[in-house]
Amino acid sequence: MESAYLCIDLKSFYASVECVERGLDPMTARLVVADPERSDKTICLAVSPALRALGVRNRCRVFEIPRHIDYITAPPRMKLYVKYAADIYSIYLSYFSKEDIHVYSIDECFIDVTRYLRTYQETAHSMAHRLMEEIRQRVGVRATCGIGSNLYLAKVALDVLAKHADDFIATLDETSFRERLWDHRPLTDFWRIGHGTAERLARVGVHTMRQLAAMDEDVMYRMFGVDAELLLDHANGRESVTIADIRAYQPKNRCMTSGQVLMRDYTTEEGRLIVREMADLLALDLVGQDSLATGASLSVGFAKGWDTGGVHGSVRFARPTASDRRITEALVGLYDRLVHAPTTVRRFTLTLTGVFPAEEAAAEQIGMFDDPTEDTRDARDAARQRSMLTIKRRFGKDAILKGMNFEEAATTRERNHQIGGHKAGD
Repeated sequence: MESAYLCIDLKSFYASVECVERGLDPMTARLVVADPERSDKTICLAVSPALRALGVRNRCRVFEIPRHIDYITAPPRMKLYVKYAADIYSIYLSYFSKEDIHVYSIDECFIDVTRYLRTYQETAHSMAHRLMEEIRQRVGVRATCGIGSNLYLAKVALDVLAKHADDFIATLDETSFRERLWDHRPLTDFWRIGHGTAERLARVGVHTMRQLAAMDEDVMYRMFGVDAELLLDHANGRESVTIADIRAYQPKNRCMTSGQVLMRDYTTEEGRLIVREMADLLALDLVGQDSLATGASLSVGFAKGWDTGGVHGSVRFARPTASDRRITEALVGLYDRLVHAPTTVRRFTLTLTGVFPAEEAAAEQIGMFDDPTEDTRDARDAARQRSMLTIKRRFGKDAILKGMNFEEAATTRERNHQIGGHKAGD
């Protein structure tokens, strides 16, 4: 039996949820999800289909919406969107085992329906229609669906074809992929081909999947390394990875990352405070996972007007640690080496690298020049951090705050009430 995968996307999900909450039709109401407390340069998290039909781009900035268009602005409510997504996921679970579902994002998932079609006496198309209709009736949100003989083709069917189908469902196998999409432009419409990759291919005269499939393998490997294999497979509509493979995947190296885009330009000194806050919270998350890190990296994006867009650096800890004291000292020290006044900053990405379970840490022998009191300090750090976690989990993130969190430029208290960098809502 040929495999059958569904790739289901919830149309303009955040905007659709806000329409449902207001008793509006998500397909006809003009609504954007954006924080009105931010400037008109803020990005719209979602734009309803009716506005998109008028030429308003998805994830545009508020000021880019033509002034003559009347629309509703809905503040983000991330908790509400998570609840709706959970309700929709429960619909999937009423038909399929969770082992056959891969959640790709809050509004998109893959489902391997191969072994269920005989059980339910359905085709993949009728199964997709049934799910989409149940989502519409029970939750009020419209969906689109791509069906493919592998994960890649399901995704491409969704992204390129489904939105133009009368029932918002499209199907591809390797043969129909070559017949319908081998000459499709632009290449960036295809999953995993970004603008950078498309530009590199254009320089050698490749503008379609047909041309990509005909490329010499040696040339491709020189251009893209191991990624050439993936590009060539996709050009022919092939994909060997299954949902079972995704679920079984274990990365060789783990990391923990935190990012933040500031609402205004920060001075160098204010930026140092942001690094301290973010490092402190990352270390707390590390303790919460009973893990240690062997190093860290920091990326800082400068405000407009500076010659360089930003800087990046990394540091390796003397030994694996989860101590907020050690991690903060290392990252603030790295920041001070990378950023100097009067530079103003706007974006931060902090990453803890070489993360592994604390129970796997090998016992270390104290060296002749090591300070034995450091072990005691680390133990005290760990005990204090675990106590803080216990209190925060029981009474909320604001139950324990540090003095730095009350400084004027601090952002932790605001971020404690956000999900994914946006307002959680009531």
